[in-house]
Amino acid sequence: MATSLLSNYFFVLLFFLVGILFAAGPLIIAALITPKTVGADTLKTYESGMYPVGSAWVQFGVAYYLFALIFLAFDVDVLYLFPVVMAYGKDFVIRDFIEVGLFVGILSLAIIYAWRKGVFDWRIES
Repeated sequence: MATSLLSNYFFVLLFFLVGILFAAGPLIIAALITPKTVGADTLKTYESGMYPVGSAWVQFGVAYYLFALIFLAFDVDVLYLFPVVMAYGKDFVIRDFIEVGLFVGILSLAIIYAWRKGVFDWRIES
């Protein structure tokens, strides 16, 4: 039994070391092959192949952030629904249907609330 327990820990340790190698490997390779020059051009801000024009402090409407937060919340909720749908439907079909319907109903109320607050209106105000 002690040998079996040790072999199980060996595989856990091996899996841990391979995970560390996969995480640290690209960083080590990049550190070894990147050029080490530092100059005026390497310290400039550079994004998407173009040098920036103007200030980085540009004000965006709050609707963009609200829309992004709502998207993120619903994206996570949909990811939650996939395993739920796979697990439900085995024994208590009616109860499972009511639970998923209640969950989707609450999500629908959140969409209606955001719609009523005007989050989905994309008016540009000057």
